Formats: sequence, structure tokens, C-alpha cells
Amino acid sequence: MIALDKLRTLGLAIILAWGWRRAGVALTAGALSALAMAPFNAWPVLFLTFPVMVWLIDGAGAGRLRGVPAAAMAGWWFGLGYFVPGLYWIGYAFLVDASTFAWLMPFAVLGLPAYLALFTALGFALARLIWTRGASRVIALALSLTIGEWLRGHVLSGFPWNAFGYALSEPLALAQTASLIGLWGLTFLSVAIFASPAVLIDGSSRGRTPWIAPVAALSLLVAMAIFGGVRLSLHPTADVAKVMLRIMQPNLQQDVKFNYAAKAEVMQKYLTLSDRASGPQSTGVRDASILIWPESAFPFFLTREADAMAAIADLLPKGTVLITGSVRAPDLPPGTRITRAYNSIYVIDHDGSVVSVYDKLHLVPFGEYLPFQDWMEKLGLEQLTRVQGGFIPGLRRRPMDIPNAPRALPLICYEAIFPSDVASRDDRPGWIVNLTNDGWFGISTGPYQHLQQAQLRAIEQGLPVVRAANTGISAVIDPVGRIVARLGLGVEGVLDASLPSAIAPTVYARNGDIPAAIMLAAAFLFVIRRRAAKRTS
Repeated sequence: MIALDKLRTLGLAIILAWGWRRAGVALTAGALSALAMAPFNAWPVLFLTFPVMVWLIDGAGAGRLRGVPAAAMAGWWFGLGYFVPGLYWIGYAFLVDASTFAWLMPFAVLGLPAYLALFTALGFALARLIWTRGASRVIALALSLTIGEWLRGHVLSGFPWNAFGYALSEPLALAQTASLIGLWGLTFLSVAIFASPAVLIDGSSRGRTPWIAPVAALSLLVAMAIFGGVRLSLHPTADVAKVMLRIMQPNLQQDVKFNYAAKAEVMQKYLTLSDRASGPQSTGVRDASILIWPESAFPFFLTREADAMAAIADLLPKGTVLITGSVRAPDLPPGTRITRAYNSIYVIDHDGSVVSVYDKLHLVPFGEYLPFQDWMEKLGLEQLTRVQGGFIPGLRRRPMDIPNAPRALPLICYEAIFPSDVASRDDRPGWIVNLTNDGWFGISTGPYQHLQQAQLRAIEQGLPVVRAANTGISAVIDPVGRIVARLGLGVEGVLDASLPSAIAPTVYARNGDIPAAIMLAAAFLFVIRRRAAKRTS
């Protein structure tokens, strides 16, 4: 009882807080919530921070316009607190070419979180519009924040990094629910579960009612864990016969990776490292049927450098293919000056012939292109990759043919964070290959978060994910999210592993976001009915 009285005192203090004190509470709660993401995965902290969201919206009722502006402001402060520590690592990218971009670092570290926090503000505002009393207001918050998070993942090309649903990525058993409802369904459950203790301050006049929500939330967590444990036991890791992977992680610094003068140095490092023995029984690249190099591997157009292509052909034994990232020049008449390029993946056979090509579709704003590119270039601005005119987006995503192996769905860099970018239901691949260059973000939390999101894509689709990263974290992930092999962050080396087999298409793979949409629709109807019942009682 003493603990419950203290909780009520705290809840009432937050409800009654106003001005800068209210902003400080929201900012602090948001910042602590970032601990739920990789690499910390301290998701129990959300049982303390998410109830604060409920109490902030409760307290907004004293404001103007039914409290909607006050709720939105509290949501913005919460979002700012959440995104600054969660995305601070973006600032490292502006130090790669510090003389050109360092002055923009504060705008990125604070400006992007300030923009993303608008979607949290929208979620709070929507919640206030349909706010109720009792436990149903937790459902109203979960519904509204999920809508805000979905919009964050889609508006202006989207950036769903560290969506609240990733809090349920660890332990792995909890993450298996993504195979049913995907990221957005997990986001709804995360908010509903972790915000449920907020109703404990509602008072004893309701009998046992205040306890129902948190007990139901804990029961749901247990049910998710049981479901996940059973699913993991039913799907032990199985391997594709006669397919051996070798992932080369060069750990190149960015100033070398994009320096044409370092062409020979880069190429020699790749060739030497790729053929390195990984153990006493290893014979180097001859052990592999698929060699994989990371995103944008070369400071030149690979297929226009005959010596580089010849060196690759000399490296690859018969029966081995190379999957590599590279910038690709557009098809232009001979002698035409190249001003733009594609960020691409090549599949190259042992004889040096190009088997398949994929051009990245989902480009990174301000990294690979500028919004209103021509106008912003006239102002003297340029994107981080410094490609005049920006990269050219590809036309469509389709599985790539890989000799003597299942077809692979290509994802370059942060394309792996978008559930909607992954496999089409009518053209299912055998695995996902994700080439990335997280070297932009240094030794920080960013690469761990990126890996966590790739794991969830594997679970959603029931497909293995093979990840090759310049500075790490390279990994092989089985179709239920187990990391069966990995190379750590900031490590140079090679990773040898078998290719895990895919499992049958999951509910999410077959139906996409439809189950999550049904869940949200049911929540909306529930909240509206509760509001109507309160008005007539």
C-alpha cells in the first residue's frame, strides 16, 4: 500500500505539473525510454516511463481546446528526449568530412529529433481527442501513438528507426509475435503493455478495476513469451545444402573508402582479406560458394575498371560468386560526363561476368540526395556522399538470381528498417542480403540498432538475413531471428557460415499490415464505445 500511495503521489504531481516542469518531466521520461533500444535492451524501464505519457495527457485536460495543444506539446518534449539519445550517432557522419559538414552536426543531432518528435506530438494530440477515463485511455494512447509511429515511418520517405515496437525485440521469444502482426502491431502492444501501470493511481473506489490493466499486460507478455518459445523450438536452424557464405568486413575508414587515390590500396585489402584463412582447416575463399562484400565497396565505378574486374575473376574459384556493393554509372553515350550514379549491388560470377544488378530504391535524404536537389545545390548545399545531383533511385526491387543458391532479396543500408520494403508476397526469395556501410556512425549504438531491426525483418518474413557491413556488425540471422554468426563492431576479418534455410511464409509475410490494422480498428471501436458509455452513465 505504501508503494501504491507513492505511485499515486507521483502520478498526481505529474498530472498537475505545468510549464517548464511539465516539459522537463516529458523530456526526462523520453530520454530514459531510449534505454529500451539496442544495445541496452532495458525494456522494463518503459514500465516507469510510459505511464508518464498517460499522466501528462491526463493533465493536459486543464488546457485550452480540450487540452489538445498541451498534450501535443508534452508529446513533442517526450519525443525530443527519446530521439536525441537514441539517434545521437547520426552526428558522427558529419565528422567524416569535418571541414565541409561539421557545422551541420548540431542541426542533425537536434534538428532530426525535433522533426521526428512532431509525430510523437501528433500521437499525444490524437490520444487527447479520444481520451477516456479508466484503463481504456491506455488503449487510446496505444492506438494514437501507433498511428503517429506509422506516419513517421512513411511521411517524406519515412524514418521508422527505433519505433517503440523494437522494445519487444529482446528476449528473442517476445519478438516472435512480429511473425503475426509485424512492427506496427508490436508498437501497439508495447505502448499498451508498458503504459498499463498508469491506471494504478485511479483510486480504490473502483475496487479491483485499477489492477486489471497491468495484470492483463503482464499476462500478455507471458503469453507472447510462451508463443515465442514454442515457435523457436519448432524452428531450429537448418542450412541450405552446399551453400557456404564468406562475409568480408574490411573495417575501412570513411576517408579511405571514398578516396579514388586509395583505389589500389582498397582493392588489395579486399582481395587479401577475402582469401584469408579463418582457421587451421580453412583454404580461404575456396571454402565459399558466395563471397559478400559490403555497400559501396569501392571509391570508383567497379565495372569501368578492367583491372579491378580482372582481379575479382582471378580471386574467385570456379563455382564461387561475389555479391558486392558499388556505385554504378548510368548507361550513357561514350564520352558523356558522369554527374550522377546509382548505389547498387552486383552479383559477379567466377569469370568476371555480371550476373545480376540491383539499384537502391529507398535513398537516404541528405545522405544520398537532397530534397529539392537543384535548388539546394544552387544555395551551395550538398549531401554527405557529395555526389553532384544526388544518387539516382532504382526502378523496382526484385529478388536477384544467385548461381547455385536460392534467389536473394537485396536491401542496401537502411532499406532494412522498412517492413514495407521487404519481400513481395507473390515473388518470395529464399533469403535477404543486406549490404550496408555503418562506418558513417563510428563506434556507437547506431550499428547495434540497425542489426536489431534486420533481425525483426527476418522474423516478420520467415527468411534468413545475411548482413555485410563495412565496419560491422556483419551477421548471419536465421528465419526466426537467431544470430548464428557475427563479426563485432570495428573488427577487420571474414565470417564463414552456412546459409540458413527459409521457413514457410509467416502470417505477416502473407498478410502484411492487415492484422495490425484490424487490431487498431478494434481498439478504436473499443475506445469510442467506452467514451459513449461514460457520457451516458
